Amino acid sequence: MARILIVEARFYDHLNDMLIAGAKAAIKAAGHQADVLTVPGALEIPGAIVLADQSGLYDAYVGIGVVIRGETYHFEIVAGESARGIMALTMDGMAIGNGILTVESEEQALVRADPAQKDKGGEAAKAALALLALKEQYG
Repeated sequence: MARILIVEARFYDHLNDMLIAGAKAAIKAAGHQADVLTVPGALEIPGAIVLADQSGLYDAYVGIGVVIRGETYHFEIVAGESARGIMALTMDGMAIGNGILTVESEEQALVRADPAQKDKGGEAAKAALALLALKEQYG
């Protein structure tokens, strides 16, 4: 049984709750255990994953959060840099699923976060588990 850490940037509680529910359901269905760590924002997710990985307690990670476009350039920075940080860690061999939604509106986020609709939290967890399986196969 693998131990998976879900690192969430809690900003939109109702959306995060759905993303986490989807991720936990996918992890449980695969027979693994999930813990949740909350960080201030999406930009902190990659750093938190690095710090948690140093503990040796976790086998894979799922980044969860919601970034909704606003009126400033801040959206592009948060969306791009959080994804870049996760991708860099993945390229270094860490098993991470990216469930950070980057959307134009709350309505788009609701459809993507809802486990009964697009279930992006569940998809991110499945991606992390797929990478973990590859890491075990080729590591």
